[in-house]
Amino acid sequence: MPTPAAFARTVRGTGPGLLLAHGAGGGIEANYGPIMEGLAARHTVVGVDYPGTGATPKAQSPLEVDELADQLVAAADAEGLRTFAVSGYSLGGPVAVRVAARHPERVSSLVLSATFAHTDTRTGLAASVWHQLFASGRHSVLAEYLTLMTLSDATLNALAPAQAQAAAEQLAPAIPAGTGDQVDLVRRVDVRGDLAGISVPTLVIVTTADPLVSPALQRELATAIPGAEAAELPTGHLPFVERPQEWLTLISDFLARH
Repeated sequence: MPTPAAFARTVRGTGPGLLLAHGAGGGIEANYGPIMEGLAARHTVVGVDYPGTGATPKAQSPLEVDELADQLVAAADAEGLRTFAVSGYSLGGPVAVRVAARHPERVSSLVLSATFAHTDTRTGLAASVWHQLFASGRHSVLAEYLTLMTLSDATLNALAPAQAQAAAEQLAPAIPAGTGDQVDLVRRVDVRGDLAGISVPTLVIVTTADPLVSPALQRELATAIPGAEAAELPTGHLPFVERPQEWLTLISDFLARH
């Protein structure tokens, strides 16, 4: 039986379907808001907020990638989309891969940005510290840590120390309640077994100045998907902050060809 839609969703635009899967500790608005207008100009864009983000209630049990994937498809069903492209950012990458693995007849193409099929030692350690700081309630320290771990060196060093501190202070109250659950999934998720079976056109956007998810881990994902294209974007882990227009162009141009 189809999964009933239960997660809060965002719907914008008209045209072919495009599903959005966001990152851990993010949300559809937080991660895709800066490029939403551009995406919605050519597509019916549907995204869901994971438990503990936006209007979606916090989960009562550990998150599983299958549930996030199926909820995204349930949102597409609720909006009458039979087929769709899927864009996954960070944790949304494994979610998008799992959508393609579980619903291959419905996915037309994949765009995977700043993402991974599994965590390596570096990203796993970063996620562990992220999880511990969130659980401790020290969200101002967590915001400083995330500022350090997500911005490229060039962007971070272009800020005066006081500006970096102000950015962290602005971020702290916006950290979603479901962050701990979502980061826990980052540490556990592994979709490497799905990659060889992906047969749809796929673009992997490698964030080449990313301190959180290394470019090597991103390229490993691209290599494992048959026929996948790779594009490099000189940004840290937040392309929607550092290079939103270039990110939008890469996504839109690829979708226009597929």
